Amino acid sequence: MARYLRFASLGDSTTYGIGDPVSAQVSPSGWRGWARLLSGSLASAYDVSFCNLAVSGATSRCVVEGQLADAVAHRPDIASLVVGVNDTMRSTWDVARIRADLMGAAEALHGTGALLLTARFHDHGRVFGLPGVLRRPLAARIEAVNGVYDEVHATYGGLRVDLATFPQVLDRSFWSVDRLHPSELGHRLFARHFADLLAAEGFEFEPVSVVPEGGVTSSWRTDVRWMVAEGAPWVGRRARDLGPWAVRLAWTEARGAREGARGGGRAGVREPVGVRVGAGQ
Repeated sequence: MARYLRFASLGDSTTYGIGDPVSAQVSPSGWRGWARLLSGSLASAYDVSFCNLAVSGATSRCVVEGQLADAVAHRPDIASLVVGVNDTMRSTWDVARIRADLMGAAEALHGTGALLLTARFHDHGRVFGLPGVLRRPLAARIEAVNGVYDEVHATYGGLRVDLATFPQVLDRSFWSVDRLHPSELGHRLFARHFADLLAAEGFEFEPVSVVPEGGVTSSWRTDVRWMVAEGAPWVGRRARDLGPWAVRLAWTEARGAREGARGGGRAGVREPVGVRVGAGQ
């Protein structure tokens, strides 16, 4: 009889599966994603109870308030915690709060005996093609989140994937049309890396295939529908949220460049890592 294995996934839209569309027969949500792909591969050798609690748009606080209790109740043998990018794109950015959320979630999951799966994030601004005035502070925020995950890993162990080391991360084929969510190939590569790490830990199962299969083939029509329904509204929400901050930062950096040119000093400024940039600032 196959060993019973509980797998709980917590996180945002990437873990929910957005970017990897499938038919309703494959997944009722219409999305599959890396966590479901990994679960399917584990099921080749284990009796898997898979609980995907991820929600599109989730922040670290959403995970703690809306996902963690159900994950702990599932008593997982493996638990993935991949969230934080949405936090970097909010005007309510507060790395101290994010640290408290992620460390608290990791402690609770580790307390169930679960093997933690976590990730370090890449430079999203480079993928988006953002101008330097936005890319630099966004990169600083992402590195702050990565620093928290470094602490999580040092404290609670587990397995982690560093997306910045993926040679494919800057390849267009890795991303869906919005360049925010992985494509089916991106999800498969993410799942495969976790599968390889699990295999190195002694789990024996069929590896995740990196050959696209079973997904809904996209076309320019489906891409346009997706961007109209999801992509454009997302950009609008982020523009309203971060617009005032971006304008202020651009003005500050331009002033710093002028003063640096006059004084012979170093031009430009960076948002200090760990400083809260609130909506009212």
